Amino acid sequence: MAKQRLLAAKGGLTAWANGSGRLSAAAARGLKAQAVRARIAKDMTLGELVAKYPEAAEVMLKHGMHCIGCHMAAWETIEQGCKSHGMSVQDIEKMLKEMNRAASGK
Repeated sequence: MAKQRLLAAKGGLTAWANGSGRLSAAAARGLKAQAVRARIAKDMTLGELVAKYPEAAEVMLKHGMHCIGCHMAAWETIEQGCKSHGMSVQDIEKMLKEMNRAASGK
């Protein structure tokens, strides 16, 4: 049996690969499943959000958040932007759930 080693994948995901550097079928399925589930969090910058999950921008616009074109978007987090526009914690959490659904294609 080939020696197994741990490989780090994009976004902090990890999977086991065999000694040849190829992902096992189980590891490939695991990575695919993790990639389908978007991981948009309130501490993500708006710039990072748009770069990774452009479909989430529509959800933000629906909630009155027009931060996408703002010059602060590259450095400001989703939470900071929402709070500066007076959104409650509950509204932020609701919007995050909607953004994750949109980004994962559900």
